[in-house]
Amino acid sequence: MKKTIMNLFLFTGIAASTIACKNEAKNKVEPGEAKEAATPTEEAATYEIDTTASTIEWRGTKPTGEHKGTINIESGNIMATQEAITGGKVTIDMNSIKVTDEGMDEKDRTSLENHLKGTVEGKETDFFNVKKYPTATFEITGITEKDGQKMLEGNLTLKDETKNIQFPIDSDIDEEELSLESETFTIDRTNWKVNYGSKSVFDNLGDNFISDDMELTIKVKAKRS
Repeated sequence: MKKTIMNLFLFTGIAASTIACKNEAKNKVEPGEAKEAATPTEEAATYEIDTTASTIEWRGTKPTGEHKGTINIESGNIMATQEAITGGKVTIDMNSIKVTDEGMDEKDRTSLENHLKGTVEGKETDFFNVKKYPTATFEITGITEKDGQKMLEGNLTLKDETKNIQFPIDSDIDEEELSLESETFTIDRTNWKVNYGSKSVFDNLGDNFISDDMELTIKVKAKRS
């Protein structure tokens, strides 16, 4: 009997640990006040972003599952020497929100995309309201280092809310091309007033809530202009 109880406690502990690991936010961002944009050095070259080879991947979760997808970069450039990124600005096309869930019915996919964009009558303000806010921007304010990892810092403006964030990146720069890829990082969408389904904003949602945390992964290719 004692052995059975001990095994039960052991199983419960392992299960709880597994759930905690699954729910642990990846590289959770702590947003701060907007900062001045970085001033590129005289030695810096301009690298124009290849929008066809660059993207932002997103993932959101709720008790009953998850959704994931992409958002396109509309335009932008990055200023850099061959040693470091020194500035730049990116414009994000919020009308390009796509859902890429595997096996999803096309009608359901379109319906969710329209809801996220805010193109459904009466639901314009639920998420990103692209008619009013067709673009978002990210303006670089600096590069720092944390625990030996390069951190890209910048002002993210979404729905007219600007917060300074930083997230880990790897980058490769030569005379002709620049590539940048972030590690997956997590923002709290309510910091940018994307409040739909948030139990930190609305009461009595029960299990019918959507996590405030939204995972992002940024992949950028750019060519020297």
